[in-house]
Amino acid sequence: MGLLFRLAELLLIIAPLAGVIIAAIRAFSARKPAAEPAPQPGPVRKAANQAAQWRSLTRVVREHDRTDTRWLEYELDHAKLLDFPLMTDMTNPLTVAFHKAKLRADFLRPAKAEDLLDDPDSAARYLSAVEEYVTAFDIAEAEAKRRRRNDFSPDAQQRLARAQSLLRVASDAAATPQERRRAYDVARRELDGLLVLPPATQAGIERGISGQIDG
Repeated sequence: MGLLFRLAELLLIIAPLAGVIIAAIRAFSARKPAAEPAPQPGPVRKAANQAAQWRSLTRVVREHDRTDTRWLEYELDHAKLLDFPLMTDMTNPLTVAFHKAKLRADFLRPAKAEDLLDDPDSAARYLSAVEEYVTAFDIAEAEAKRRRRNDFSPDAQQRLARAQSLLRVASDAAATPQERRRAYDVARRELDGLLVLPPATQAGIERGISGQIDG
């Protein structure tokens, strides 16, 4: 009987303590902040992605334009073109690679950069094409500047120099139309078998001559 009384007394002591402990646990749980929900992609994130893509596309378009301008400097400056004839030598693999890369970049170029915002595959192809174009141009130009006219024989180098002087006359607005035409014809004979002027270069000189005659 004595043991039973002791157990009863022990239960009377423990029961209140257990209640206090349980109440404390519940209070602590109530104060614990609820876990924040995982962020969901929404209009703000989509707008940020589009802004980043837009910046990337505009940079690529500007780089395309910049490289086109660098090539145009050769097309419009026959003196520079004849100083570095490799840039138009279509028997050279580096020159061929540059012109092929340019054609591909031009073909994939969108009418407007924003046309590619919702077309990531086309945007990636265009970016890759421009990178290839810029790289191929840099390599071809560096090699052209290194070699200059050194691949030509001394006689061929003299012919290139004469053609360069004649093309200056052909492009000189102060010369008479007859002088310009004659200089252009002789320059083409000097270049025959050595180098072919790009169509844009020929067209620019011929327009200048015919425009002076028409005027």
